[in-house]
Amino acid sequence: QVQLVESGGGLAQPGGSLRLSCAASGSDVRLNIMGWYRQAPGKTRDLVALITKGGTTNYADSVKGRFTISRDNVGNTVNLQMNSLKPEDAAVYYCNAAHIGRTYWGKGTLVTVSP
Repeated sequence: QVQLVESGGGLAQPGGSLRLSCAASGSDVRLNIMGWYRQAPGKTRDLVALITKGGTTNYADSVKGRFTISRDNVGNTVNLQMNSLKPEDAAVYYCNAAHIGRTYWGKGTLVTVSP
């Protein structure tokens, strides 16, 4: 069973930066797709960014140019560098992985953006 563990959330000021990391365990192969979703109070869980094992990336329009997703070359670790943070980026960020018809979720890490 694949397990995802996020780290790196916390408090940042508007215009600041945070880096999220997610490590997957329980898989001896590279997961096809890894990514990040976020959910603010009262809102749906939405895609932030994803990256395939081949390195193809996809970003939500709201974070393009500010966030960068990356993953290690051989394992199953994915990172999200978040720059120029805005108050509307505040949410619980969830790591996600998809592989051969299965989807996995981490428990989430809270990102707060406030002066």
